Amino acid sequence: MAEIVVVFDFDKTIIDVDSDNWVVDELGATDLFNQLLPTMPWNSLMDRMMKELHSQGKTIDDIAEVLKRVPIHPRVVPAIKSAHALGCDLKIVSDANLFFIETILKHLGVMDCFSEINTNPSFVDEEGRLRIFPHHDFTSSSHGCSLCPPNMCKSMVIKRIQASISTEKLIYLGDGSGDFCPSSKLGAGDYVMPRKNFPLWDLICRNPNLIKAEVHEWSDGEELEHGLLHLIKKISEENNANNNSAATQLISVDCKFETMAAQALPQALPVPH
Repeated sequence: MAEIVVVFDFDKTIIDVDSDNWVVDELGATDLFNQLLPTMPWNSLMDRMMKELHSQGKTIDDIAEVLKRVPIHPRVVPAIKSAHALGCDLKIVSDANLFFIETILKHLGVMDCFSEINTNPSFVDEEGRLRIFPHHDFTSSSHGCSLCPPNMCKSMVIKRIQASISTEKLIYLGDGSGDFCPSSKLGAGDYVMPRKNFPLWDLICRNPNLIKAEVHEWSDGEELEHGLLHLIKKISEENNANNNSAATQLISVDCKFETMAAQALPQALPVPH
């Protein structure tokens, strides 16, 4: 099992923009989006926007082509590949949607680096329209977190991940206000990497007493890569030191046991000639 679990947000963390806004803007639906925004939750609005775009003749291929042009810092993909190559278990927790995320990750060639993607489900229906649904069905019940949007509390995902690991360290990278809740659930041995001058960083600065994890800020993909690989190296060195210490203690105990066992043996009796 991996010694380090790295959890990435997606929008404005792996990519440099919000994927929802990017698609809406690139396909010329910004005015309608802004008009409808005050009337419904964001996640529901994105499903509605996909319906509107479909009615205007925009295809799923049009959406995919737009996603493949999404801005991303050139050092982010190498950072992901390096962390994966070093044996880390990489996961995504995002309030985007599965089609957007998978399309971009496949295009970047890093889809196989991630063991799981936790986000809003989506699929292409029989009419060729992209449907987007909430990660948490808030129409039937509430997730009960006042800090998070109704469709997704990322802490619920983080708690499940924490329950599935034992001694592994967790590194969380994010930027938005929705990343504060899961960041507050990290332990003292974990790490949170907020993007500087973004909502998560601001919330951590204003509420440092609510964060137990060690904080390492970053501004762009280059700093993300440097900071992430530095933490992975630090944790790995600490784990190796602890393992060596434990091995030394075990050898010492074994030697002591052997000495005691030898002393406890009865003396050999002389063989009569």
